[in-house]
Amino acid sequence: MWIDRVLRALEPSHLVTFSVQFSPGARTAWHRCPYGRVLHFLYGVGRVQRRGGPVHEVRAGDTIIAAAGEWQWHGAAPNTFMAVVSTHETGPDGTDTEWAERVTDAEYLLPPLNSTVPRQGADRVAHREACW
Repeated sequence: MWIDRVLRALEPSHLVTFSVQFSPGARTAWHRCPYGRVLHFLYGVGRVQRRGGPVHEVRAGDTIIAAAGEWQWHGAAPNTFMAVVSTHETGPDGTDTEWAERVTDAEYLLPPLNSTVPRQGADRVAHREACW
């Protein structure tokens, strides 16, 4: 996994954005952000899961929004590279991502659901939105 910080916003904002590239089968550990996280998938096929939910398959153009404090993980599918732009806020005191245990192979290898559905936006162009 390769992680590059793209930006840290100027005060008073606490927004940070990272570009993260995953090799096939690579994934994060379980983690949560105090103010939530937005993941936008750039290329490849990935997997995401919130604690207690099914594994979802995601593709380029999909966006996942993890709620504040929601435990989740994300990574590449077993046979493809994947890249994501990850954006979240830190706390005023610098509080950031809370990391927990590694995602087990049994969790990672659960059959994923294809979680995208077409929808019509205000501009009447079909978009893909993750149903998470």
